Amino acid sequence: MIYPLLPLFLTQVLGVSVLFVGIIEGIAESVSSFLKLFSGWLSDRFQKRKGIILFGYSLASVTRPFIGLATSAFHILFLRFFDRIGKGMRASPRDALLSQSCSENERGKAFGFQRAMDHAGAMTGPLIASLLMASLTKNLRVIFILSFIPALFCLLVLYRGVTDIKREKNSSSPPPKLQWRHWHREFKYFLLIVTLFTLGNSSDAFLLLRAKDLGIDIISIPVLWFLFHLSKTIFSIPGGVLSDRIGRRKVVILGWTVYGLVYLGFAFASKSYHVWFLFVSYGLFFGLTEGTEKAWVADLVEESQRGTAYGIYHFFIGMAALPASLLMGLIWETVGVRWAFSFGAIMALIATLLAIILLGEQKRMVDCSVRFIPSSNKTRG
Repeated sequence: MIYPLLPLFLTQVLGVSVLFVGIIEGIAESVSSFLKLFSGWLSDRFQKRKGIILFGYSLASVTRPFIGLATSAFHILFLRFFDRIGKGMRASPRDALLSQSCSENERGKAFGFQRAMDHAGAMTGPLIASLLMASLTKNLRVIFILSFIPALFCLLVLYRGVTDIKREKNSSSPPPKLQWRHWHREFKYFLLIVTLFTLGNSSDAFLLLRAKDLGIDIISIPVLWFLFHLSKTIFSIPGGVLSDRIGRRKVVILGWTVYGLVYLGFAFASKSYHVWFLFVSYGLFFGLTEGTEKAWVADLVEESQRGTAYGIYHFFIGMAALPASLLMGLIWETVGVRWAFSFGAIMALIATLLAIILLGEQKRMVDCSVRFIPSSNKTRG
């Protein structure tokens, strides 16, 4: 309900510049990345993932409605800071728990399903926001405050429906130290290439601002966001299944190629109907890459190391998020919107070429303790 309206709230209600929007989003994601690293290691150390996940969702749920009370851009920065603390605490333990909840040959499908469900919720929220704005109020502050209601249901489902999974006794190796030399070379190549790609993958807030520039009105923005997440939802499971069948590398390369073409489309779009097509195509990129990249991480490390490995993966991406958003805002304001989006396309092309050269088809590095969890287990992906 909140995310697609936040950049418009910042620029139209609070009078914030596009560059400052980039600063807020970049700082928020960078803060999140530090905590993803710590929470992943912590969940490996104590093998207690659920409590950390629950804390993360609780903090974000409590913080977000207060955005409706903000009166300055610095209030938003402060609130987004705490919101991303919540995300940082939950993401890595959640991914590690999911990787333990499925068989090796269905890992892409499992992460694709998780992403599909996440996007299903993300598309429902903006639709509700759009209906509220059309029938009740156009006051964005009221919409933000009402977001607290679905957040409570989220916490209830998490508390009652998820349990921790213990490692088997023959998988008792200690969690790894946070040292670069400790990790396998192919995993390190993977991290560096993903980071390079992320430097050209700025906040999606800029896509919403671009949509507004091309004639999409504020009431239609949540509908556009709904369509975007519908596209993500539709493509996520097929993308994950495809990676199980033909390999993670091929699917990620295909996804990054789609990303480059979409960003070129945003660079040279001239009509409002172009935006609708581009957002649907952008959903295809997410469907191909989000679940596949996370499944690839699990392929490259042992079960006992996965929380930490996901923390490192999220950390590298988060560290690139701040300069990515800053670069996008800076290029947009100084050189022009076409160059800003073209930069993202060029970075995707470079990352694709490096993946072709440096990364082979994934080698399964997981240990033998990974197993399928019977359907009677309460754990949910």
